Amino acid sequence: MDLYEYQAKHLFGEHGVPVFPGDVATTPALAREAARKIGAAVVVKAQVKTGGRGKAGGVKLAETPEEAQEKAAAILGMDIKGHTVHKVLVTEASDIAEEYYFSFLLDRANRAFLAMASVEGGVDIEEVAATKPEALAKIRIDALDGVSPDLAADIAQAGNFPADVRDQIADVICKLWDVMVKEDATLVEVNPLVKTPAGRIVALDGKVTLDANADYRHASHADLVDVAATDPLELRAHELDLNYVKLSGEVGVIGNGAGLVMSTLDVVAYAGEEHGGVKPANFLDIGGGASAEVMANGLDIVLNDPEVKAVFVNVFGGITSCDAVANGILGALSMLAERGEEVTKPLVCRIDGNNAEEGRRILAEADHSVVELVETMDEAARRVAELAAAR
Repeated sequence: MDLYEYQAKHLFGEHGVPVFPGDVATTPALAREAARKIGAAVVVKAQVKTGGRGKAGGVKLAETPEEAQEKAAAILGMDIKGHTVHKVLVTEASDIAEEYYFSFLLDRANRAFLAMASVEGGVDIEEVAATKPEALAKIRIDALDGVSPDLAADIAQAGNFPADVRDQIADVICKLWDVMVKEDATLVEVNPLVKTPAGRIVALDGKVTLDANADYRHASHADLVDVAATDPLELRAHELDLNYVKLSGEVGVIGNGAGLVMSTLDVVAYAGEEHGGVKPANFLDIGGGASAEVMANGLDIVLNDPEVKAVFVNVFGGITSCDAVANGILGALSMLAERGEEVTKPLVCRIDGNNAEEGRRILAEADHSVVELVETMDEAARRVAELAAAR
């Protein structure tokens, strides 16, 4: 889960990382009140989960509460790289002597963490990496050893931070590592990390990505979910404990196992090229031991997507044999009918694996009006793309 800047900085503050005070506002009047409480010049910053806010006009200085209201009115409702601004952060403004960059991220390829540090802050770090790679220090962090004060000092030195603030930066690095570990994050980034004219180091911005796999350890992380900006189908799927991701397409996809579902997305997209660019509408993994109820919940989610024209149920029987899968599909259709949710969109089913022949026989003999049984994955993908394109 990606956090908004104000959420990231709130976590920073909880772990002792220095930040400027501020409040979130959803209306221009609330922005004026936030500026009045601060009692000094403020910066009004669009809260969207993308970069480039400043270049898009989403970050503005305001000298008075009235000016903060005007700036907020101009920013709220803006479109920044496809993200509509629904809230702004009103935070204390400060003079900046120097801007730096720092981040921790999960380095999956090397099975470790990576610290990145540069005195070239305030700009896209990708630009620094491309044009001045020598200005970006990269230090591998062993997951078991973590970041000690001595290692933090070494990172600050490798980043060529000025000697007069190096101790402060090393301290901030340790606290950002606390955020990384204690909040189960996969990314903690500060750009810019600034030095004020008084020589104080402050995190002026913040970006944090939390690992959803660790949500069970952090009850408070549920409060960070932006319900208003989350697709309602994804919210409902989460309530039903389904691994669902909404995509933009016409073919609903249900499978058991993440790898199988990912492969299904690929074959559907490829087959859809022959039928006007039909694409998969979602990722939905119902797991290896899916019951009829789980299948019904999955179909309920997928079929309630108005963009879905046809559904591809692609299941490989393993621990759960294919006869149980077939009965689960038929049971799911019956359960939906009992709920008053009669299924009219076509379901193309491909089942293989443990006891596949018996599973196919069950589906064939049921002769359900919306179920079409296809033997191979590629053939099923072509058929479901054809059906979706025709509706």
